[in-house]
Amino acid sequence: MSSWKSLLLRIGENCPEYGGITDFKDHIETCSGVVRRELEHSETDILHYIVQCAEQFPHKIPLYGTVVGLLNLENEDFVRKVVENTQTTLQDALVAGNCNRIRIMMRFLTVMMCSKVLQPSSLVVVYETLLSSAATTVDEERGNPSWQACADFYITCILSCLPWGGAELVEQVPEEIERVMVGVEAYLRIRRHTSDIGFAIFEDVDYTEKALDEKDFLEDLWGRIQDLSSNGWKLESVPRPHLSFEAQLVAGKAHDLEPINCPEQPDPPAVLSAITCGKQKHEAELKYPQRIRRLNIFPANKTEDLQPIDRFVVEEYLLDVLLFLNGCRKECASCMVGLPVPFRYEYLMAETIFSQLLLLPHPPFKPMYYTLVIIDLCKALPGAFPAVVAGAVRALFDKIADLDMECRTRLILWFSHHLSNFQFIWPWEEWAYVLDLPKWAPQRVFVQEVLEREVRLSYWDKVKQSIENAPALEELLPPKGGPNFKYSGEDGTEHALSVELSGMVKARQTIREVISWMEENVMPAHGFEITLSVIVQTLLDIGSKSFTHLITVLERYGQVIARICTDQDKQVMLIAEVSSYWKNSAQMTAIAIDRMMGYRLISNLAIVRWVFSPANIEQFHTTDHPWEILRNAVNKTYNRISDLRKEISVLKNSVVSAEEAATKAKAELEGAEAKLTLVDGEPVLGENPARLKRLKANAEKTKEAEVSVCESLEAKEALLARALEENEALFLSLFKNFSTVMMERIHDAFRDGTLRQSHQADEMAIDLEDSSAMELDKEDGKPKKSHSNGERANGFNVGEKQQWCLSTLGYVKAFSRQYASEIWPHIEKLDAEVFTENVHPLFRKAVYSGLNRPLNDLGSGQ
Repeated sequence: MSSWKSLLLRIGENCPEYGGITDFKDHIETCSGVVRRELEHSETDILHYIVQCAEQFPHKIPLYGTVVGLLNLENEDFVRKVVENTQTTLQDALVAGNCNRIRIMMRFLTVMMCSKVLQPSSLVVVYETLLSSAATTVDEERGNPSWQACADFYITCILSCLPWGGAELVEQVPEEIERVMVGVEAYLRIRRHTSDIGFAIFEDVDYTEKALDEKDFLEDLWGRIQDLSSNGWKLESVPRPHLSFEAQLVAGKAHDLEPINCPEQPDPPAVLSAITCGKQKHEAELKYPQRIRRLNIFPANKTEDLQPIDRFVVEEYLLDVLLFLNGCRKECASCMVGLPVPFRYEYLMAETIFSQLLLLPHPPFKPMYYTLVIIDLCKALPGAFPAVVAGAVRALFDKIADLDMECRTRLILWFSHHLSNFQFIWPWEEWAYVLDLPKWAPQRVFVQEVLEREVRLSYWDKVKQSIENAPALEELLPPKGGPNFKYSGEDGTEHALSVELSGMVKARQTIREVISWMEENVMPAHGFEITLSVIVQTLLDIGSKSFTHLITVLERYGQVIARICTDQDKQVMLIAEVSSYWKNSAQMTAIAIDRMMGYRLISNLAIVRWVFSPANIEQFHTTDHPWEILRNAVNKTYNRISDLRKEISVLKNSVVSAEEAATKAKAELEGAEAKLTLVDGEPVLGENPARLKRLKANAEKTKEAEVSVCESLEAKEALLARALEENEALFLSLFKNFSTVMMERIHDAFRDGTLRQSHQADEMAIDLEDSSAMELDKEDGKPKKSHSNGERANGFNVGEKQQWCLSTLGYVKAFSRQYASEIWPHIEKLDAEVFTENVHPLFRKAVYSGLNRPLNDLGSGQ
């Protein structure tokens, strides 16, 4: 790497490029001096690299802004190009709706203003342009309030710039920045408060009421900025290196910005209704998502020394590092522990990472990424961060009964994977008391699921060894046994049939031969059920040695199963047979069912029916097994649609290219043919005959290619239409089943229609008040015993019916939220057939919360 590149990249770090020093002033002087000398040879490269560094290392933007300011003293033309490049990047990002780039480019412009590179009034014009667009968007008459997510994002961008440049703006253009602040305040008065109940990581019975009173993210940020203003715009978390060069920087020319334009938002729907507005609101929130939902895990005394604005800035730093260094684990961890702040922030760092891991509806990256980051941070800060992570786990465990069901699943998967990277070491004796809780208690279920996932990642004996300090927890380990093969004995007709089939498979007999044997010898004599059992059990047993063996057997003989399981009823029996064979391995049950769905041996509707069979319904609150299989089925359906959409998008581009190629080839051929002349009434070639022949062949070839790609597009669009129909049927079936099982049980559990059990004695009440505290430690430093399951001195007090309903409602909300983009297109039919006025209000509330839909919308579409 060129020396100037390395210096720009490593500025502000304790690294060899700067001789191990971390003095910002020395770094800036060294870097600006080298870059200045290189401008003559590499101006274009440096121009793009500076903007790229500012975008991908946003926590160093004050340093890059000061470097640009020093370059401005001797090369105004180059710095003008930097400003123009930044402005162009911002404008392109606004048009594309690239939230991260918009936010970062605005911060870079703000910092360049601090270094006298940019006119303060030009920056204020940018702010006012975004402010005007936001105000117009939420205006009932002129705009489209369904797109408030975009308007809120623009205001957030303005406010989030002020920690980096508010002091300079107030000093240099006080009236203009005051006008912006008044405008923001006016916007906050006309926008709608957002509660986002369905996206809350923690739930409690009074959350709906509390959410209406609590500040949403934008209101909270406005409060922090007001505190910052009251404090004279002083904060510790933003370095101000330009102050060290102030006497020099004032000599530079401050450049103007060209005006920017915000794209117009989509027009309101032609027919205003709750559904049409809801669809647009969902689309807006997908495009302009809230970046963080704060997760306050630790006691206030761990972070109370921070100013409110310092917490916001450090969160911004951490989120930016996670975003821009997501492909570089080591670099990410290194930057996260080396932020340019003068205070310790390990607890805030843990809260921020966990807030992303548990972010609803979806984390920005796959959960595995956060797992790896936490592992690397534990290694980078071995004396501090492991203890902080352990404290976070204990705090979340204390609140597990209030944790959203999807977040619970993510936490289980993360924690088991995390422990697998640290020899499965954990003080399990702290949690041994969960054995005294009922089998449905959330803390007991959590421990059980973590141990089961650990066994998947290792092996049974290893996990048993890891809990030797709490040997009683062995009761919560999954069964150790392997497959449960019905015909392992040597007696009986079925055993003989199984041996015969196994011999046919080992002899590589064809599918046709196996089907003939089944239909002619087995089915007539033994009936469907025994035939199905023998076929499925035997093939699974042959494929039981490994995942590869299973795939091989299904690929070779899956059609035998398809031949016998021709309808949904038989497919449900097939799933039951798979579950029976792998009853000691939830993992292999899930894998086998998932593979069979992939080979079209089982439909997603059959899986839904099986999940809602009586035996599985009884487990809804005690294990994740049926939910894992249901998630896999819905995910596979969604992925098919997603893949088809991508393929159609590619094919549409190919059609355009093919049409252009065919048109061009046809024009060339017609041009050549036009040069034919007539002599004595006979055509005479005015062109080379070989060339004309070649052009004709090319025209035919390109036309054939055009027809072929158009046919492929039509075929894919037909498949997509069919897949969307299947998807609609899937969600209809899923929510109908949810509604049916909820109606059967919810009235008994909650007779007054709320999550409070008011008709029974107090000992049966669901009282979550004890769980609101998240204290980590007692005064003696030992972990507290959790009470968030509803446990009091007299024992666990949430009945099984109530917990079943709470857990199932949690999964209803999780599925509604996770697949909202696929549910909204079918909402009219779901409203007509499922979400009617007859459904239980708690069921409707769970669905509507997941869809972020107003609870007073009864599906009438009005």
